[in-house]
Amino acid sequence: MLAQKPADLWRLLPAAVTMAARGVGLLTRLPLCSQRRSRVPHSISRHLSCPGTRVASVGSEEQPSGGAETGTEDKTLQKKFSEVQKERREQAQRTVLIHCPNNINEKKFLKYLSQHGSISNHFFYESFGLYAVVEFCQKDSINSLQNGTHTPTQSTEAAIPFKSRFLNLKLKNPSNQVSGQSFVQADSQSPPSSKKLFELLSYAESIDAQLTALLKAFQLTEENVRLRHLTCSLIEDIAAAYFPSCVVWPFGSSVNTFGKLGCDLDMFLDLDETGNLSDHKNTGNFLMEFQVKNVPSERVATQKILSVIGECLDNFGPGCVGVQKILNARCPLVRFSHQGSGFQCDLTANNSIALKSSELLYIYGSLDSRVRALVFGVRCWARAHSLTSSIPGAWITNFSLTMMVIFFLQRRSPPILPTLDSLKSMADAEDRCILEGNNCTFIQDINKIKPSGNTETLELLLKEFFEYFGNFAFNKNSINIRQGREQNKPDSSPLYIQNPFETSLNISKNVSQNQLQKFVELARDSAWILEQEKKDQPSSSSHPWGLAALLLPPGAGQTSLSRKKKKKPMSEKVKGLLASIKSNSPDRSTDASGKRAVSTQA
Repeated sequence: MLAQKPADLWRLLPAAVTMAARGVGLLTRLPLCSQRRSRVPHSISRHLSCPGTRVASVGSEEQPSGGAETGTEDKTLQKKFSEVQKERREQAQRTVLIHCPNNINEKKFLKYLSQHGSISNHFFYESFGLYAVVEFCQKDSINSLQNGTHTPTQSTEAAIPFKSRFLNLKLKNPSNQVSGQSFVQADSQSPPSSKKLFELLSYAESIDAQLTALLKAFQLTEENVRLRHLTCSLIEDIAAAYFPSCVVWPFGSSVNTFGKLGCDLDMFLDLDETGNLSDHKNTGNFLMEFQVKNVPSERVATQKILSVIGECLDNFGPGCVGVQKILNARCPLVRFSHQGSGFQCDLTANNSIALKSSELLYIYGSLDSRVRALVFGVRCWARAHSLTSSIPGAWITNFSLTMMVIFFLQRRSPPILPTLDSLKSMADAEDRCILEGNNCTFIQDINKIKPSGNTETLELLLKEFFEYFGNFAFNKNSINIRQGREQNKPDSSPLYIQNPFETSLNISKNVSQNQLQKFVELARDSAWILEQEKKDQPSSSSHPWGLAALLLPPGAGQTSLSRKKKKKPMSEKVKGLLASIKSNSPDRSTDASGKRAVSTQA
């Protein structure tokens, strides 16, 4: 079938493979005869059940399921963010990570481990070798396994005898493993290849289906979520040597429902017990307190704690490599790579507001199935055009893009998402939360929030997102999801997006004027491409279409209609086309040439 494609499209295909950013490539559409909805195989893990243990399905809590066409689907009761986090942590505490030989026999492996207790769940994956994640039904099984494990002896080096839940399995008689029985199959923990993504979008029947396919292909799998919580639990074991009651929580993309396969793992070292003092009942006339060291400020305390934990990770932490202590940043952190899981990790302390922000995004991502599909589509588009980067700089961040999508969905009629102030007004006394002097209160029970009656398609929302921000008055207005309306900017930053909780901060303060202007121009181009798709794209055309057309470099996927106007610069051409699209609205302001007057200066 591909041989029937026009020759010029073949020239686009190499770019589709080589220009991919983190697995997101450039795409073209297959001929009509092959445009059938494809079935995407999910990674399959092997489960062994035990009484009283619930095995979560792929993406159950972290990645809400459902279609992405409207927000009116029947919804089952959803757990609170705190409930999900606690369940995942308890699950991780019953789990071990084992580095296995490549020729391991799965049945014999499980039989060997079952000596220590019933196994609830297990799966294999490849990182720096073959690894197994094994969850036992009872936590006591971990102790039994560790008691039967020895510290390796080295001929030329000395081993530090740290007994963690990160283990290494060796075969006593490797030849006995080759017995004709099936060997393990490793699950993928990486995003799909450019070729695979090309196929997914090519076979989609509509832009809505493309966005849904993109979401399913890039979202965190159930196995990946389990591995992230296990990694946090392994780091918690190390920190607990100094702080026995500490908790290491994952936050950010790993838990807020917007995480993509391959994203970093952000961790929060929770040591704060002062908020629980009121729970301790005074008996008699005495109050017992611990003797502690005093330091000048909370920031200094955080730096000292992270410095010590960083040394422990570097010297004693199995699989922790490349440890960097970045203690003078606005939010001090320890950065390292965890070889077993393959994650790049950032460990912070005294950062409870970041965990609360993750909970807020978890709620927004769970309220309507279109939210995550639209966010993933916009992020993919931004990455394909180098609007975002994994390297810190003047680029727009994924967090800022997510805030922009949420704000846009709050502005729909009727709104698809409620404002943060609305969520605050629904809160009960148990939802009240004050962190570092900031009011972080909002309702935590998703099931008490009324679903939106908005039934707009993803295709319409994507087009109008680009149109909305392609004509947004960034020069004078800010974005504020607390109130869901445009407000005057408090300073001259090119892009001003108010921090939801620390309201005096601008989360996009790093964005330069040039990067904002690039975003505006690309948004206008994309709105025009989608409008032309609706008007002129014949159903049998083999030109790049829909989301695929948006991922092409400027000019590569334009129709013959657009090529006739090469004399005009791209930005001027798009301004004129957008003005003609909106010419039916009598209340639009126009300039002397009849074009819509749009301000892009910040």
